[in-house]
Amino acid sequence: MTGPTHVVVMGVSGCGKSAVAGRLATELGWAFGEGDDHHPPANVTKMAAGQPLTDEDRRPWLESLVAWTRERGDEGVSTVLSCSALRRRYRDVLREADPETFFVHLHADLAVLAERMRGRAHFMPVALLESQFAALEPLGDGELGVQVDVTPPLDEVVALARSAIRRHLSRGPDA
Repeated sequence: MTGPTHVVVMGVSGCGKSAVAGRLATELGWAFGEGDDHHPPANVTKMAAGQPLTDEDRRPWLESLVAWTRERGDEGVSTVLSCSALRRRYRDVLREADPETFFVHLHADLAVLAERMRGRAHFMPVALLESQFAALEPLGDGELGVQVDVTPPLDEVVALARSAIRRHLSRGPDA
């Protein structure tokens, strides 16, 4: 592959997007973008109140993520971004920054993730986890990416994701 590479670490709340994406960015020497930092205050308030976001709520957030990714790409910098990217249409928006964006879909059972969420401080309440699972559309045909189970230890999850990214990079533009 030529030029910068863009990776989105995706999945429902509690799957470890930020931890995995941050570690990948550090290990690969790429820029890290925390998707939650791009939410408008109204989105954070809505989620903290236990209300799921609508597509209308998500649009400015997704556009902000596209702008961030595009700016890094224009600078020749590869990126790792944490973002739920639950639906294909959201991933389609994210691919506006780079059609070759690679997605690392972190997954586990609802019960595993609910338990993890109970042990952390975050604006997203456990009550919204079921709505995220209901909205989740797994990676489909034509989407570059890999699904990684997050029940093993973090080091293992990061290693699996890093290996998938390296395989993707080694395929080249005609693969």
